[in-house]
Amino acid sequence: MPSERRSWAPLLAVCAGYFMVILDVTVINVAVPVIGRELSASLTGIQWITDGYTLVFAGFLLTGGALGDRLGNRRVFCTGVAVFTVSSAACALAPSAPFLVVARLVEGLGAALIVPGSLALLQQAYPEKAVRARAFGLWGSMAGIAASAGPLLGGLLVSTAGWRWVFLINLPVGAACLALTLRHVGRSPRRADRALDWPAQVAVVAAVALLTAALNEAGRRGWSDPAVLAGLGLAVLAAAAFALRERLARSPVLPLGLLRSRAMSGGAVIGLLFNFGFYGMVFTASLEFQHGRGYSALGTGLALFPAVAMTMFASVLSGRLSRRTGDRPLVVSGMLLAALGLGGWAAAGADPAYALLVLPMMAAGFGTSFALTGSTATVMGAAAEAYSGAASALFNTTRQVGSATGVALGGSLLASAGDYGTGIRTSMFVGALAYLAAAALAWRCVPAKSASPSSTGPEPLSPDGR
Repeated sequence: MPSERRSWAPLLAVCAGYFMVILDVTVINVAVPVIGRELSASLTGIQWITDGYTLVFAGFLLTGGALGDRLGNRRVFCTGVAVFTVSSAACALAPSAPFLVVARLVEGLGAALIVPGSLALLQQAYPEKAVRARAFGLWGSMAGIAASAGPLLGGLLVSTAGWRWVFLINLPVGAACLALTLRHVGRSPRRADRALDWPAQVAVVAAVALLTAALNEAGRRGWSDPAVLAGLGLAVLAAAAFALRERLARSPVLPLGLLRSRAMSGGAVIGLLFNFGFYGMVFTASLEFQHGRGYSALGTGLALFPAVAMTMFASVLSGRLSRRTGDRPLVVSGMLLAALGLGGWAAAGADPAYALLVLPMMAAGFGTSFALTGSTATVMGAAAEAYSGAASALFNTTRQVGSATGVALGGSLLASAGDYGTGIRTSMFVGALAYLAAAALAWRCVPAKSASPSSTGPEPLSPDGR
């Protein structure tokens, strides 16, 4: 079956890059206490080691998508992998905390170039709807696996080889990703007529970075802190400036006409909601297991494994089923199952035995991954090929905002609750509501089953929304 193995080589290349990006969001959490001691980092320095990567990653996603559409998605993807790999080596060799912070910022920039191109390259490599659905499913499972496996892998590396291996592990993965991409992924079209609108790029970077920073600080300072409120207010102003500029620009980054598509805008909001629920669960569950139950970092990773194990299985299954059922039933049922899982945790009592939490975690992991394939296909199918990078960037930007919001709100609920158990249950209940909202939105926004199984999906929209 060599031809079949070759056909899945683009998927392997793209997923390797995406896995590195998401892994570095969570793997660092276990390592920062050790890094802080060895590099004599202040509390602020430790926070920037963790949050600087996320801020740059989230802020520059739309820029990465626009560059991919203009210069070619394969070229920008490979550039991102190279930047990410080299900056990971710099992180591993960092002699001081300030050096590590700067290297992490550059690493975040590489991540922002990788992710939008990853979905666009899959859309290019697998034009047939059923095969593309399977590819999107496996791509989506990388996020859940990487995010949940991060604490486990980080704990293993820090306790055995040392914290620098948290970054060194990216080097062989990055090299393999680059080699596979150059060999097996076809060149992407370049659209030199698509000028980059730098004022709009600056506005969206400011909006996403300010929002992410404010949400991160809200978890530590509280939602009424002046710095948090100022950050949220400035983020709204920057978003308004972006929308105004996009309306007036001759070559907009993200044509506002695309957002008039129910599938495009609805799919993006669904991504925000299920990332809110899933990453909020992973964050609060990690704190519960480590601080509430006294698990080690390695033990916490093992405790979260049921949620991780479900993501790969659910993505493969949804990719196979979508050809027969369409995307809407899968997204709706996945969100309802995930809501049932978090609702079950919230109803389990003040101090439930771990065995009672296994099924809720499995339901949340399975449901989120089961819905991701269809929501990804919905967003990517709603835009013309010329805007595939921008559509991918929009979807992943909203998901990053959802992740940051889930983590920040989860932290705030834990900090403000009268006791730890109440905070955990409240956080899980809010996550369940987010999943229910996503299910209702999917019922309205995700297209019904195509008339023909071989169809490539709904007719993509042009920039003017027609």
